[in-house]
Order: sequence, then C-alpha cells, then structure tokens
Amino acid sequence: MTARTDPPLHFRLHAFICTNRRPDDNPRGSCAGRGSEALREHLKDRAKALGLKGVRINSAGCLDRCDLGPVMVIYPEGVWYGFRTTADIDDILDVHIAKGGRVERLLLGRGG
Repeated sequence: MTARTDPPLHFRLHAFICTNRRPDDNPRGSCAGRGSEALREHLKDRAKALGLKGVRINSAGCLDRCDLGPVMVIYPEGVWYGFRTTADIDDILDVHIAKGGRVERLLLGRGG
C-alpha cells in the first residue's frame, strides 16, 4: 500500500456559517431567523479589514444543528461554535481565526 499525499490546503482556515432560513413557525427554527446572515457579514468584513491571509468565510446551507443556531464550523480543525452577537464573532475572529486558539464559552460538542 502506498502512502497518500494530500495536496496543500487552498485556504489555511475555512469558516462555514449556516445561513439557512426556514419559515418562522418551523419548530426547529433557523440560523438565518436568528440573525446569522448579518453576523456572517460582520465576520467577513472584519476578517478582510484585518487582512487575514488564507482565510475564507462562507455561507452554508443547513448544518443540521438548528436548535443551537446560529452555528459555524471551522476547518480544517472541524471546530463548531454557537454564537449570538457581534461580540461573539469578534472573539472567534481574534482567538480562533487570527491566533489559532479556541473560544471555550462558544464551543459546541457533538451533542450540543
């Protein structure tokens, strides 16, 4: 068996923010219904203003953690966050995206 060699990463870090929208009366709710679209724009604008290289901020369809939303997942680590405010986004940007740490208070485990 030969060793597999993966190509280099295109982005050093890729953040996917759920911007899925469901009807307001849907019992699961939706990330967009809880403000994820504006929070994603805030994250994208701040990352660009800071000149962070190799970072991509993307919208995602449903990430299937609706009851915890808004949510994001950051790769290549596969770290999940729940967030509500621009202050939460700024913490994720500073601690995780810029410095490689983790914002413990916002981390989501496998079960939530």
